[in-house]
Amino acid sequence: MYDAGSIGAAIREFRRQRGLSQGELASRTGIHRSYLSELEGGKTTEHVERLVAVFEALGVGIRLVDESWADSDTA
Repeated sequence: MYDAGSIGAAIREFRRQRGLSQGELASRTGIHRSYLSELEGGKTTEHVERLVAVFEALGVGIRLVDESWADSDTA
């Protein structure tokens, strides 16, 4: 199961793979860059905690998939 730290690390890695700065990603998603920085840093937020708790209660694991790979499979 993921926690805030591993979710943040995944966000940072996917952002970097796409060559985006924190400012660019924050602008695209409509959130403040400082909040994105906190997420990437693994800060436990109420929203992340609730999401993880819901999935844990359901016995469901979180798996992150890079959907950009799916586009290249269909070409």
